[in-house]
Amino acid sequence: MLVSSTITEEILDLKRDRKAILLAHHYQEGEIQDLADAVGDSLELSRKAREFAGDVIAFCGVWFMAETAKVLNPERIVIVPDREAGCSLVDACPVEQLRAWKRRHPGHVVVSYINTSVEVKAESDILCTSSNAVDVVNSIPPEQPILFLPDLNLGNYVRRLTGRTNMKIWQGSCIVHATFPARRLTQAKLEHPGALVASHPECPEEVLRISDFVGSTSAIIKWAVGHEAREFIIMTESGVNHSLARLAPEKRFNFIANEQCNCSECPYMKRNSLEKLRDALRDLSPRVEPAPELMERARLSVDRMLALR
Repeated sequence: MLVSSTITEEILDLKRDRKAILLAHHYQEGEIQDLADAVGDSLELSRKAREFAGDVIAFCGVWFMAETAKVLNPERIVIVPDREAGCSLVDACPVEQLRAWKRRHPGHVVVSYINTSVEVKAESDILCTSSNAVDVVNSIPPEQPILFLPDLNLGNYVRRLTGRTNMKIWQGSCIVHATFPARRLTQAKLEHPGALVASHPECPEEVLRISDFVGSTSAIIKWAVGHEAREFIIMTESGVNHSLARLAPEKRFNFIANEQCNCSECPYMKRNSLEKLRDALRDLSPRVEPAPELMERARLSVDRMLALR
């Protein structure tokens, strides 16, 4: 406890000296969330950063989130505690494969989930998040063919809700959400009768079909906290429990294990720590520094999405 307290003090001192903003995703460890100026999902945090005065953004999440923050805040220094905090969805869609696909299939509108690299964003026509993917696809003329990438489950969910039969879907998946099995959810429902189920749309279709609510991380929190029910089964990364417990301590939130690691944690998100955050603020490294031309191109797809709101 004393060591943690000392590190916390160092972080706060460095934050002040660097004129830094600390942003934390809902999936981060609670001790990191407690230090943050803002906690949210990736797009919320990137947009929130523009409301603060300061020189440095310390993004406690994964690398693609910090890239998005940099695209939206090009004049600021953006750092991440651990450079290896990646994402299986980013890995599932290398930019070279996307470029090759576009050459073979000209004329498609490329709708990219925000969980992509800055290079893929630069090759995309418009971005989406899990909360606005349906609206983004509905904004495209119905006769226009679409490539939706990279999440297979989110893409299938969007296609069901929009009825877009001319939408190709990339075959990527989240190593946490995609391996939540319906059989375990069914068992959890038996063990917790009366509990309502809230699921992230990156989960498999069979999980979504037996859920009471489907939405983004922030939408799940808002729905569960505001609902009159007292018990829930939450089908997303278990780091969200920190926000849920803080906002609704009188309620019970249950998480079930996935097939990948028999847990409900993202190994990439959990790479960050207080020690790494302190070192990143001290050294201003690892630093996110995409080429200016790349950021300009990526910004176009981000701005098109933001214009819909």
